[in-house]
Amino acid sequence: MRVTHLGHACLLVESDDTRLLIDPGTYSAGFETLRDLDGIAVTHLHPDHVDPERFPALEEANPGARLLIEPDTIDELALGPANVFAAGAVTSLGALRVGAVGGRHARNHDQVPPLGNVGLIVTDRGGRRLFHPGDSYDETPGDIAVLALPLNAPWCRMSETLDFLRAVAPEVAIPIHDGLLSEPGHDAYLMHLEKFGPPGTTVRRLTAGEPFDA
Repeated sequence: MRVTHLGHACLLVESDDTRLLIDPGTYSAGFETLRDLDGIAVTHLHPDHVDPERFPALEEANPGARLLIEPDTIDELALGPANVFAAGAVTSLGALRVGAVGGRHARNHDQVPPLGNVGLIVTDRGGRRLFHPGDSYDETPGDIAVLALPLNAPWCRMSETLDFLRAVAPEVAIPIHDGLLSEPGHDAYLMHLEKFGPPGTTVRRLTAGEPFDA
């Protein structure tokens, strides 16, 4: 399984000839030129996870891609019910198996309306599993090879991030959701992850466009 970080929450996951794009949002770049995608998945409707202005062109350029879209996001993207990918759903895309878990976005504040969110568990033919939680720390699946770890957001704090990382205890944690951080900010967050993360977990920060073979 190859994982490429395209900035913020956006990942390209590839295995054999299968290509799945996750969360092509406003803080991400490089997904616009992707072609021959087998799937495009969106965890929730916030624009940093799906850019409503660039999504139609991405969809048009990849007519063979299956759309796996969190239910609350369907109307925002003007898509039909056949594209709904709700918690509990499982589907196969070539060499990848994709499952949705969770259902709700993390709490921001009582005055911020709640919305849906699905975490995605992506499994290759060898049984290697990647977990992209979207904007939530609620689900902590086991046997995760690669965790896409949300690093910085209005809805999380470092103590919660560390608890989540320790609960999942992946082989490798790839920080995502970092589009608001400066370089010194990245360094401070990564120091905490490396110092207080679970034994046996490697934290691997990827620069934009950098691939990682898991």
